[in-house]
Amino acid sequence: MANKKTKLTLSGIAKKSIENIELAKTQSKNTVVIEKKTSRFVGKSSFNRPTDQSHKQQKKSFFSPKPTGFSKPQTPINNNFEKRKLAEQRATRRVKGELSTKDPKAKLGSKKRELKLTISRALNDEIETRSRSLASLKRAKQKENRDIKKKETQENFKPVKRNVNIPESITVRDLANRMAEQSSSLIKHLLGMGVTVTINQSLAADTAEYLVKEFGHHPIRESKAEEIIQKIKESRSENLKNRPPIVTVMGHVDHGKTSLLDVLRSANVVSGEFGGITQHIGAYQIEYNSNKLTFIDTPGHAAFTEMRARGSKLTDVVVLVVAADDGVKPQTIESIKHAKAAKVPIVVAINKCDLPEADPQKIKNQLLEHELIAEELSGDTLMIEISTKTKKNLDKLVESIVLQAEILDLKTDFESKATGIVLESKIDIGRGPVATVIITSGTLKKGDYFVSGLRWGKARAIIDDKSRNLDEATPSTPVEILGINGAAKSGDDFVVLNNEKEAKKLWETRVDESKQGKNPLTFATQESAFKDKISEELNIIVKSDVHGSSEAIKGAIEQITHEEVKPKIILSDIGMVTETDIALAKASNAVLIAFNVKPSKEAKKLAENEKIKISSYNIIYEVLDYIKKRMSGLLTPDVEETIIGSAQILEIFKVSGAGKVAGSKITEGEITSTADVRIIRDGVIIYTGKVGTLFREKNQVKQVSSGQECGITVKDYLDFQKNDTIEAFSVTSKERSI
Repeated sequence: MANKKTKLTLSGIAKKSIENIELAKTQSKNTVVIEKKTSRFVGKSSFNRPTDQSHKQQKKSFFSPKPTGFSKPQTPINNNFEKRKLAEQRATRRVKGELSTKDPKAKLGSKKRELKLTISRALNDEIETRSRSLASLKRAKQKENRDIKKKETQENFKPVKRNVNIPESITVRDLANRMAEQSSSLIKHLLGMGVTVTINQSLAADTAEYLVKEFGHHPIRESKAEEIIQKIKESRSENLKNRPPIVTVMGHVDHGKTSLLDVLRSANVVSGEFGGITQHIGAYQIEYNSNKLTFIDTPGHAAFTEMRARGSKLTDVVVLVVAADDGVKPQTIESIKHAKAAKVPIVVAINKCDLPEADPQKIKNQLLEHELIAEELSGDTLMIEISTKTKKNLDKLVESIVLQAEILDLKTDFESKATGIVLESKIDIGRGPVATVIITSGTLKKGDYFVSGLRWGKARAIIDDKSRNLDEATPSTPVEILGINGAAKSGDDFVVLNNEKEAKKLWETRVDESKQGKNPLTFATQESAFKDKISEELNIIVKSDVHGSSEAIKGAIEQITHEEVKPKIILSDIGMVTETDIALAKASNAVLIAFNVKPSKEAKKLAENEKIKISSYNIIYEVLDYIKKRMSGLLTPDVEETIIGSAQILEIFKVSGAGKVAGSKITEGEITSTADVRIIRDGVIIYTGKVGTLFREKNQVKQVSSGQECGITVKDYLDFQKNDTIEAFSVTSKERSI
């Protein structure tokens, strides 16, 4: 019995080696040898801890002989199951006793964990601590490496503090780019402050500065464009030299301003102007007795007010030309006001004194009303009687201008960077955008980078009034400059900077400032959205050769007013008529005006296909007359109604083929077969239509006169009643004009 080995099987226990089994045999006769075998018993009750009573019973039958034979298979299965449970319990108790003996303070885990340890110790006959698996060690090592790497990254990549330039207005997107931050972070931060913004919304400088500080960066407020330009103008040297005077010739239209300049510079400019009317600002420089003088010729037409105002602001001396045979006119008075506003001296040139009807004294007396007193009348205004035709007293006029310039003591710095004013601009075919500039201080050199209004560029070519290429332009010199990136606006300043970077930065600052305060979105109120349109609009597109003409035409058109129709200029630009202009005219149903320009071949072909009329003009009077004519076409014509006759219905008849016929008597006037009629019942108009047929004694007639009886049918009307009145009338419309 002792030598017989008893086998027990436990499911889920790790298989031990042969050496451990042999060692177990030699230690004790009651040692249990455990082998791995899949259990056929999976019920929960098989692993329940037995009670003390059942343990005693199992102990008695533990070493009972193993039954042989297979006649009753149920009994051996039960016996083996009981033996397996008993062996597990005895092994568990033994290991628990050893643990408590060796380490009474040892902490054991859950019953499941305790069971695994117990079996391991039963097989090895010693207390073992569970070793970590290779995968666990690998995971721990990876975690340690990640922690080290994260720590190193945090140390190496600390937040970078940046210097952020802040303009007066900046979008959320641009600010985030300058800070190298996410746009969503800025929006989220502002949202936390109760401010809802979009990525393209502009922020004020104060708000942008606050955000920069909140994100740990250093804000730098950018200077305004005007402040930058002011600093440039102030940085002048003390090497001041005398400069030629800038003289503006002003006066009423057709008083001889351009003719005077023609004689002085020995050129015929009048012939180059359409209709003999100056429509551009011309700038010339002449030399008289080693003295240089710069002349600016301004238009005299009422539409060119802005040009005259621009010339007066730029000038040092104003020459007021008044025709001796015409007298003081509205544009003459306006020129006087511009000159006084600019606080510049006035020299009066009384022209056309060679004519028989000339009366210079009358002119002097008229000028007294405007506080211009001649020297001979104890005043301080120089008045010279001249004639451009006979060249009378022209030298005296020039001497008077030079004298005024000497009194003014005009000096400026020749060595600094050039500044000036744009007189005119145009887009020349082959040369591109061209700006006419008068240099007010400094010296402009070929290759200089400059900013003019919202444009910038590089002076690639400098051309004087005689079409000569110059390497440099000194103060008071009128020149044409090539190299600007677009058509400049007349009256804009002209500033030269040190390099391309500075020029581009100043240009960008100006563009940003121009966008500030502009609201492209228009919000319609309930009242405006549902308000009836009172007046019609005539859409107009104007293309001209120079900016000054475009400006003048735009101003003159806007002054045309009417209660029922008004002009609306949707585009006013310079340059030839292009395909884009044709497409815009078609889309907006606009009038297309080409002033001193021609359409391109492509535009002309497209206009023919789309049936768009291009109205070309050379004189501003004709443009205004055409606009008034087109506006008159939009006016509602005057409608006049005349009553030609009336009839009283006496009886109603039914006639085959004609339906109901109103037997009537003409009470007034006459009724024709083509007349418009209205049916009146008890003083109320029931129906308005046309006469169908007129019957006179069963015969159709074209006309029935007063006092006669007839039968009348009305088209699309049969509901006649006795005593109804049929009234015939005629309608005439009369076209209206502005």
